[in-house]
Amino acid sequence: MRRPVPLLAAVAAAYAVLQLCYAVAHMHLGWDESVYLSQVDPRTPAAYFSAPRSRGISFLAAPVVALTPSTTVLRVTLALLSSAALYGAFAVWRPLLGAGRTALAAALFAGLWITVLSGPEVMPNLWIALAAVAATGFFLRARDDAGARTLTGLAATLAAAALLRAPDAVWLALPLFVTCAAVRAWRRLRIAAAVAGGLAAGGAQWAVEAYVRFGGIARRLADAGETEGGMGTHLGAGLTAARRSLNGPQLCRPCHIANPSLTHSLWWLLLPVLAAAACALAVRKESRAAVQLPVACALSLAAPYLLLLDYSAPRFLLPAYALLALPVADLAARAPAAVRAGPRRWAVAAALCAVLAAHLGVQLKELRINTADARDTAVRYRRAAEGLRRIGLSAPCTVTGPRAQPVAYAAGCASAQTMGNNRSTTEAELARRARRMPMAVLYDPADAHLPPYARTWHPHELPGTGWRAYVP
Repeated sequence: MRRPVPLLAAVAAAYAVLQLCYAVAHMHLGWDESVYLSQVDPRTPAAYFSAPRSRGISFLAAPVVALTPSTTVLRVTLALLSSAALYGAFAVWRPLLGAGRTALAAALFAGLWITVLSGPEVMPNLWIALAAVAATGFFLRARDDAGARTLTGLAATLAAAALLRAPDAVWLALPLFVTCAAVRAWRRLRIAAAVAGGLAAGGAQWAVEAYVRFGGIARRLADAGETEGGMGTHLGAGLTAARRSLNGPQLCRPCHIANPSLTHSLWWLLLPVLAAAACALAVRKESRAAVQLPVACALSLAAPYLLLLDYSAPRFLLPAYALLALPVADLAARAPAAVRAGPRRWAVAAALCAVLAAHLGVQLKELRINTADARDTAVRYRRAAEGLRRIGLSAPCTVTGPRAQPVAYAAGCASAQTMGNNRSTTEAELARRARRMPMAVLYDPADAHLPPYARTWHPHELPGTGWRAYVP
């Protein structure tokens, strides 16, 4: 007799299918993805790597990029890997919440449109979310089992988070350190050492790069704050931006759009209420930590994005969503049990299923819209690169201008900027470089800035983009 497929495995498989059906097909590379991939792609020059970035996601994609330039192969590989990682991260929680609640938590997280869209993308936020889920689970399990396997899992998942985005890993570790200091059950040197060791191992590359390229850790953090718009001076603006960008665009900067409709944002508004209710109702001592610690870690990870930035992107809060799915799933599973057995219990269960179905329907609609938007933007980059090749631009070459980075990567050229967050050179240096190698300046009428050295160059329309390329 065949054993039934575990619920969590079924959720992970469904997550893979959703990615392959909606997020993989015809999705070309986005702006940030081209930056991360250029660091490890042997066929193109590395783009400027700004202070806030970490290299973990580049390392993850490196084996695929080394073997093939195919975006489709990369997307499919990441879709399968992210589905396996979803299963592995939430499987850590089965001894803590049980198989059913763990699978429900994974389904709640995997059902968000931004989770599906992020799975095959070369972006770090989803992977940090899964690392945070696993690390928090291993930490909780270390109370009763501080053996080598549990502590190795804790250190490894924290190291992965630090390699993917070092500052986020520190925010994740803060509640863990506080718990080690304040709660007797976790007040053990081995547990604290695993947390600190994981952070140190994963953050070592980021720290070394900080001294080599930026003049030290403090200087890199200051540069990162400037790139992010001055972290610490926009209290509360991030919360407003997060609400407005809940259903897209993928980057809302500046975020001057209207709030989403109530039907499409109600789950987000109710999420803190549900998390607070889960904490309040977790009365049993043995289950209280499994509900309260993920909430504390979620709040810590969300704090810099909600309180210290004046813009937002839906992917920024993925780690918080993943962690909050755990107490919400626990609360939802306990709701029918709180009602006496009989028709009322079935009615409560049916109502919860109906709410979940409606929520997933809304997320599927947003997934279609945002996938189409991402595809349309990436197609413009690809068309611009094809237009540059048609006018004779070939490696070694340089592209500059407002959309230079993703277009340059698609064309096999280097990119350079003289202003903005990715400033890496000067106009005088670009003018000198134009005498040594092929160069193009992308001109966007909406930007309306053409460098003085390019005003005598020849303009070429780039069909299907609305942009022009100026070449010597």
